[in-house]
Amino acid sequence: MKQYSLLLVVFLSVIGMNAQEARSFSLNLYGGYNFSDRLDYDGYSASIEDGFQYGVGFEYFVSRNNSVELKYLRADPKMPFYGPLGNQLNQGDDKGALNYILLGGTHYFDTGSNLLPYLGAGAGVGIIETPQSGNGTYFAWDIKAGVKIKTASVVSVNLNAYLESMTAAAGNSYYWTYYGPVGVQDYVSIYQFGLGAVLSFNFKN
Repeated sequence: MKQYSLLLVVFLSVIGMNAQEARSFSLNLYGGYNFSDRLDYDGYSASIEDGFQYGVGFEYFVSRNNSVELKYLRADPKMPFYGPLGNQLNQGDDKGALNYILLGGTHYFDTGSNLLPYLGAGAGVGIIETPQSGNGTYFAWDIKAGVKIKTASVVSVNLNAYLESMTAAAGNSYYWTYYGPVGVQDYVSIYQFGLGAVLSFNFKN
């Protein structure tokens, strides 16, 4: 909960500092398709299978071509988990969920037309839900690239490609040194590439 509060405080602080320069804000509705990823650790393996992702974001423009955004994204993929012998350990109960709460920034490149290419990145927390182990909260980040297609109305469409990741502690490895055994924390990371579209409702101050 502390991570969520920190994100909110930072987001509101940025808005406050740039309130006089801000030009508009957008309500963004996200839809996308994430491709699978495979994880291997200490003889065990897991798959994060393909699946659809959806979410919502609030984007505030601190200048004409730059914005900050707080967004929530969710996907509900199957996550089969395999033992060292290749047998699935969660057979019949492999449904899970990936949640992202990210604060990020986006830069739009002004082309003088209704097509605005953009680059963006964000960081925050990721929440993994599984029937076996409940919920876990981890560091998460994303990067994205795409194009915003403006229309004559308040609605615009964004087409983008993105990479999302979250990192979880997965135990310790021990190494023998001159001073004796030393334990080192091991980490496992999820990397999912995706393609998506965003429906944006744009509002002027």
